[in-house]
Amino acid sequence: MKITGLILAGGLGRRMGRRDKGLQPFRGRPMVAWAIERLAPQVEGLLINANQNPEAYAAFGHPVIADRIGGYAGPLAGLHAGLSACETPLLVTAPCDSPFLPEDLVARLHGALEAAGADLAVAKTGNQPHPVFSLVRREVLDGLTAFLESGGRKVDAWYAALKVVEVPFADEAAFANINTLEELNQLQT
Repeated sequence: MKITGLILAGGLGRRMGRRDKGLQPFRGRPMVAWAIERLAPQVEGLLINANQNPEAYAAFGHPVIADRIGGYAGPLAGLHAGLSACETPLLVTAPCDSPFLPEDLVARLHGALEAAGADLAVAKTGNQPHPVFSLVRREVLDGLTAFLESGGRKVDAWYAALKVVEVPFADEAAFANINTLEELNQLQT
């Protein structure tokens, strides 16, 4: 089955001093470059959701799409933009600030999604789901649009209407988000 990848880079970077997280240098390259390197081989095509610095993101060679819902409405707005733009039956998301995402993320999410006949598969480590690492069917777009247009922003509230399967992963570090300059500096070595 054909799957499009979506790198979520649309936030304001509040916890990083309002810096564009995806463009912050990490081990000699922008953080988004690490996420692209990990996700691109797992999908047929890749999109980048960014609401600032579109030219900088376009330099990575993938289409850049902005949120269609205004006001920096969070990761669901990025997912909405990705589902609106993707031409494949499935879309997988990963954040720009997770340079260690699993190289088998898509295969494992896809296997679980199909086995469960689910609408959405989400990665989980221990008891912690990671909703920005998910695989979703395009058919959920209308419901997501209605949820966002009604003011909904919470991922778990949106999930409640879907058939969701959680997919266990053992390596918690693979899902580490680098949210602050302190975290970025700690992981540089």
